[in-house]
Amino acid sequence: MNTEFQRIALCNSGDLVDGGLAVPFDVVYQGQSCWAFAVRFEGQVQAYLNRCAHVAMEMDYQPNRFFDDSGQWIICATHGALYDPTTGRCVAGPCRRALVKIDLSEDGGVVRWHTSPHLQPLA
Repeated sequence: MNTEFQRIALCNSGDLVDGGLAVPFDVVYQGQSCWAFAVRFEGQVQAYLNRCAHVAMEMDYQPNRFFDDSGQWIICATHGALYDPTTGRCVAGPCRRALVKIDLSEDGGVVRWHTSPHLQPLA
């Protein structure tokens, strides 16, 4: 596994619209292949593992749809848990932990995700 930290291009900034569809991507988290997703909320880009903090299963109710009807919360389609889009913290429902956050940066019209000791690109 690569131990150097990297910033990996994910998408164009315009691909992420406030409260809109997510951009999915593959990662290796603690040695396991996982889906992750990036969204934009209140102008800021955020990314998380696509894994509910209640039971480790994918959360989108339709492909790349993570926001509830109000567009204010990330929702787990299976359990109904609601998460704060800016922190990943559970605010309602059957969970006691936060989503696993992935660091992002945005510059020059490109969104990039950052690797870490526990998060690497899929080879």
